[in-house]
Amino acid sequence: MAANFLEQLVSEWFEYQGYFVRRNVHVGKRAKGGYECELDVVAFHPGKPHLVHIEPSMDADSWKTRDERYRKKFRAGRRHIPGLFPHLDIPEHVDQIALFVYGSDKNHTTVGGGKVLTIRRFLREVVGSLCQRGLATEAVPEHMPILRALQFASEYRRDVMEAWQDSAQGKQVSSSAPTSS
Repeated sequence: MAANFLEQLVSEWFEYQGYFVRRNVHVGKRAKGGYECELDVVAFHPGKPHLVHIEPSMDADSWKTRDERYRKKFRAGRRHIPGLFPHLDIPEHVDQIALFVYGSDKNHTTVGGGKVLTIRRFLREVVGSLCQRGLATEAVPEHMPILRALQFASEYRRDVMEAWQDSAQGKQVSSSAPTSS
């Protein structure tokens, strides 16, 4: 399992789409110990072929600070990713993506040499796809709990929206589950 929610969500999504996924990979071993950096999610789809490196973040740093950090990570990724999938014919080009919860891609479409993707756009893609797959016929596998939860929320979106609206209006959201006395 990935180290945090965003990494887990990204990993599940790419694995669900048929990618081989590597998570939290330390690269650039140093002679005196330690590593140059950690790559959060690297995914390869042999059928496309497509290779992608994703660095999810909940930081609220300045774009200058982000640019410095992601330039280092993406440079290390381009240098070390070819060795992560030995014996596989991987493409030379790596799509590198910085996935941000905070910030906008309106004025910043790239950072550190990689593409900026907001969680809003990412979730739209994920949920939009899951809405097309019925729970009864195309359930997300159990080993992908975040995607599965999103699929359940998509399947029961009317009830979920009603609960959100009730909650926003200060109404008590009730459940049909029995309460303990």
